[in-house]
Amino acid sequence: MSKTVTVRDNDSGKSVELPVLVGSLGPGCIDIKQLPAALGNFTYDSGFAATAACKSAITYIDGNEGTLLYRGYPIDQLASSASFLEVAYLLLEGELPNKEQLAAFEYEVAHHTMVHESVRTFMDGFNYDSHPMAMMCGVVGSLSGFYHDALNMKDPKQRRLAAIRLIAKMPTVAAGCYRHSIGWPVTYPKNKLDYCSRLLNMMFSVPAESYEVDPVAARALNLLFILHADHEQNASTSTVRLVGSTGANPYACVSAGIAALWGPAHGGANEAVLKMLDEIGSVENVPKFIDRAKDKDDPFRLMGFGHRVYKNHDPRASIIREMCHEVLEKLGVEDPRLDLAMALEKIALEDEYFVKRKLYPNVDFYSGIIYKALGIPTNMFTVMFAIARTVGWVAHWLEQHVTEDARIGRPRQIYTGPTLRDYVPIDKR
Repeated sequence: MSKTVTVRDNDSGKSVELPVLVGSLGPGCIDIKQLPAALGNFTYDSGFAATAACKSAITYIDGNEGTLLYRGYPIDQLASSASFLEVAYLLLEGELPNKEQLAAFEYEVAHHTMVHESVRTFMDGFNYDSHPMAMMCGVVGSLSGFYHDALNMKDPKQRRLAAIRLIAKMPTVAAGCYRHSIGWPVTYPKNKLDYCSRLLNMMFSVPAESYEVDPVAARALNLLFILHADHEQNASTSTVRLVGSTGANPYACVSAGIAALWGPAHGGANEAVLKMLDEIGSVENVPKFIDRAKDKDDPFRLMGFGHRVYKNHDPRASIIREMCHEVLEKLGVEDPRLDLAMALEKIALEDEYFVKRKLYPNVDFYSGIIYKALGIPTNMFTVMFAIARTVGWVAHWLEQHVTEDARIGRPRQIYTGPTLRDYVPIDKR
């Protein structure tokens, strides 16, 4: 028997029974569609913290238990055993690929890595010191002007082709944005390399000498990309879905997602960690800043600790922590900020104040340190995040197009402006 919830308006005496929708995992959701017609009220939920805006079979999070599943698979199992493109296939298709399916998918992605030469010309129009995320927003949005053959959003084959192109071309665009910012010539993708090695080669190789991708760096990037591939209905994914609900093409939708990801409260968090380390300055200053973080009247906050969704621990953090220490050890990177980060991590993990409040280092804390160790500049951190998250964005965009009750997004509001008033001619004001 299906469950219902009765909502009563005490002023009018009217009531309505609302069905409770239950998914395969997680708490039930009260279906409030009947509420405005029955009682004349909408609902208010600032930040959509308690509102489900869609049905999705892609990712499941249990913040209280510290659980993250991609299509039912625990994130730790995927991170320890899978390649990024294997996870990408899973998110797009719903099942893990066999060897033949993965090989075909890798071939398909590899043969869409090139971008139109005019895209390079477009990049040249940006000032050399433009933030790479600004370039990403513009360049990705412009791709719809270059690939007209897959813009019929009613055609499943064209939708999938557009999704593959985005996954394939994002590293090429990202590397181009980076090299433009430092005045280096663009490096074309080498399709014989795997996804992550191809990106590192496009970013760091130079015509003057040979470049060999460090396997430790490629493995670290593969892990980071898996951990960042999707995270349910976060701000950027919700943005992609909202724009997608209008029927907009996927390049426009992903460009909007990039803009949302750019915010320091979202994808810019790992960049904020490095800025915090610069503010702390040295290992000797850590105790002082720990005390400041405990002081509720002090504006200083430890960036990269705790998480809005995970009330226990971020399941990605323990996975990435091991990789972080391995990368620092094997690459032998010497950087005072990295030493400072490790000192901060040690104190925070042992300090009763943070342990009691479960303010553990999260994935953003460690990802910034790893990117720094790999030689990726701070202003490229969010770009790297965008490459990985593109897989989740297009998976949700594709799912949205086959969801029966999907509608154009149209949130309501509580109006707080002036009540009805008459226009006054300018000479009488």
